Amino acid sequence: MGVITVVLYASALVRGRFAPHLVWADVLVTGCVLPWIAVAVISEVPAVEPHGWLMVQGLSAATAAVAGLGWREAVLSVALLLMTSLAVHQAVPGSEWTEVLDHISAVLVVVGWAGAGWWLLWREGSMMDAAQERVVAAEAALARQAERTTHFAALHDTVLATLTTIAGGQVDANAPSVRDRCAREAAYLRRLVQLGDTSHHDRIHNAPRGPLEKGLANTGAVLEEAVRSAEGLGLTVLAQYHAVPDLPGEVAESLAAAVTEAFNNVRRHAGTDRAYLTVVGGSAGVEVTVADQGIGFDTSKADRRDTGTGLRRSIHGRLASVGGSATVDSRPGEGTVVELRWPT
Repeated sequence: MGVITVVLYASALVRGRFAPHLVWADVLVTGCVLPWIAVAVISEVPAVEPHGWLMVQGLSAATAAVAGLGWREAVLSVALLLMTSLAVHQAVPGSEWTEVLDHISAVLVVVGWAGAGWWLLWREGSMMDAAQERVVAAEAALARQAERTTHFAALHDTVLATLTTIAGGQVDANAPSVRDRCAREAAYLRRLVQLGDTSHHDRIHNAPRGPLEKGLANTGAVLEEAVRSAEGLGLTVLAQYHAVPDLPGEVAESLAAAVTEAFNNVRRHAGTDRAYLTVVGGSAGVEVTVADQGIGFDTSKADRRDTGTGLRRSIHGRLASVGGSATVDSRPGEGTVVELRWPT
C-alpha cells in the first residue's frame, strides 16, 4: 500500500502539484486502513509507536493533505488521521497514552509547518502575479504612448503641413492635386480615429489571452503603413478597422506584404483607382479583406498561367509561410476580393 504514497509524490514532482484524488487515496488507505491491517496481522505495539513506520506514513499523509487539498478537506483528512490513531491505540493491548499523544503532537506540528509553508508560497505567488500585472500594464502604457507619438508625427508631416500650406496661400486650394491630397488625408484621419477606438480597447479585450509577449506587433499600424504606401502611389483606399489584435511581428509583416501586393494588383490590373480594406479581429485571430470594383479576371486562367498577378507567390505563399491562408474571388467585370486569414 506504500505504493500509493510513492505514486502521490512522484505525480506531484512531475505535475508540480498534488492530485486531490491521490491525496485522498493516501489519507484513506495509507493513513486510515493500513494501521488496522497491521494491527490485525501483527497485533503488536509497534503499530502505534509514535515513531513507527505506520505513524510516519500518517505524518506523510497529513502533509500531503495540507498541501494538496482545500482547507475544509484538509481539516477533515487530518481529523480522520487523528481519529484513526486514537482508535488503533485503544485496540492494541499494552499501548501507552504517552505514545499516542506524542504521535498526535507530531501530526499537529507537521500540519502547522506545512500550512505555514503553503501560505508563504501562496503569498509569494500572489506577489509575483501582481508584479507581472504591473509590468504588463506598464508595457501597454508605453505601447500606447509610442503609438500616440507616431500618430502625432504623422499628423504633423501630413495633415498639418497641408493645412499650413493652404492657409499660407502657397497653393490653390481648389487645384485637383490639392483636393486629392486633402481627400487622402481626410481618409487617413478617419482611419486614425478607428484605430484609436479599437487598438486601445477592442484589441486588448478581444486578443488571445495571456501575458504581453515580446515580438508582438501593432497590426493596425503595420497595415496602415501599407495603406499609406498605396495612397502615395495614387490609389485611394477606404479602410475599416475593428478589434485589430496585436500579432507576432512575422505574421503582421506577412499580412502587410500580402495587402501591399493586393493593392499593387488593383493599381496595375483592376482599371480603378479605388480599393477597400477591411480588418476584423477576434479571439481566434484576424481576417483582412482587400476588394475593388474593377474589371476583374478569370482566376482559373490566372492560376494556370501564374502571370503577373503575384497571387501565388506574394499572397498565397506569404500567408502559408506563417500559418495563414488566402483566397481570391474574381470574375470578369465584377471586381476582385482578396481574403487573408490568420491563423488558417
